[in-house]
Amino acid sequence: MAAPPYDVVDRAEAVALAHGNPFSFLHVGRSDIDLPEGVDQYDERIYLKARDNLKAFMLDGTLIQEREPSLYLYELTMFNRSQIGLVGCVHIDDYEQDVIKKHERTRKDKEDDRTKHVLVLNANAEPVFLTYHGQPFLDRLNAAETRAKSLYDFTSSTDGVRHRVWRVKNAEAYLDAFRRVSCAYVADGHHRSASAWRAGQERRASNPRHSGLEEYNWFLAVLFPASQLKILPYNRVVRDLGGRSPGDILEQLATLGTLVKTESPEPERPWVFGIYLAGQWYRLELDPITVLDNDPIKSLDAELLYDRVLNPILGIGDLRAHKRIDFVGGIRGLKELERRVDSGEMAIAFALHPVSIEQVMAVSDGGGIMPPKTTWFEPKLKSGLFVHTLD
Repeated sequence: MAAPPYDVVDRAEAVALAHGNPFSFLHVGRSDIDLPEGVDQYDERIYLKARDNLKAFMLDGTLIQEREPSLYLYELTMFNRSQIGLVGCVHIDDYEQDVIKKHERTRKDKEDDRTKHVLVLNANAEPVFLTYHGQPFLDRLNAAETRAKSLYDFTSSTDGVRHRVWRVKNAEAYLDAFRRVSCAYVADGHHRSASAWRAGQERRASNPRHSGLEEYNWFLAVLFPASQLKILPYNRVVRDLGGRSPGDILEQLATLGTLVKTESPEPERPWVFGIYLAGQWYRLELDPITVLDNDPIKSLDAELLYDRVLNPILGIGDLRAHKRIDFVGGIRGLKELERRVDSGEMAIAFALHPVSIEQVMAVSDGGGIMPPKTTWFEPKLKSGLFVHTLD
């Protein structure tokens, strides 16, 4: 049943992953796989099909609803590195009041889509990935709870990540511990959290007997300590050179810092970029004098690349809407960048150094917005392990 989140696979990938598996949660998160190819991504039938599939899973016993409120621990282990998060519900008012802090600007069309998904399903089908400044007393609680036998224990066949889940026995201790945690940060799931807030607001407005105790006031989340998280780079590929020749592009890039051919294109630190053009990797190290390292946003590699290269040299405008640029999660590796350029699909690729979780938190604390597609958290949470119904 466990499946990737809806937003990390396209329709073709979802079809392949769910092939021959009627229990895959992709039938809920990406229910377009159960409809004819080519159906509009916001077609009403997609939401109704997701609702019907979720109901079927609940009725046939594939999904089992707890008899009482519960908290869980969810551990993901990848490359012998583990992270343990607390699974429960967080309040929509904390989202609105910035107790849950954001670093990404959402798109209205995607918000509309997920809000409708929540309201039609009457459920948060996938959790939001939150992080917080870790606390030793929470580490001790986790250690005590995970000594027990896990509720689930499996390794994903697609990526080799081990997933384990425990139902928390001492829930009151966790509730008390998180009263000492001042805030949380959205790591992954800005559209899901914004949509959960919007869905809760809509349910409040339509309920003349609203009391504040209803389940729609809460949404599903997993909270991981920041010290355990791993952020991979979010790389860029551009479809064409804007009418320029590769030589022209290289000449302009050389004015920005030190540009050399390289056999080791993975950037080893911030302000260094790997550039793949015409079958050759280059290393561009920006002149540090030109880097504004006292600004938490302007000093981000993604922002520097946009300000120095993508916009002035390649003519890329709004990153959220421009059709000539695409983004490649670091888990796919540099070979994916080479493949997309060598195939002729793209003309140039840029490998970035990953941002740190400290940078993410600094931007969030300052109320700033990071450039689009800056953080790629890995491993990804599996969908289908936890669902929160709104009544």
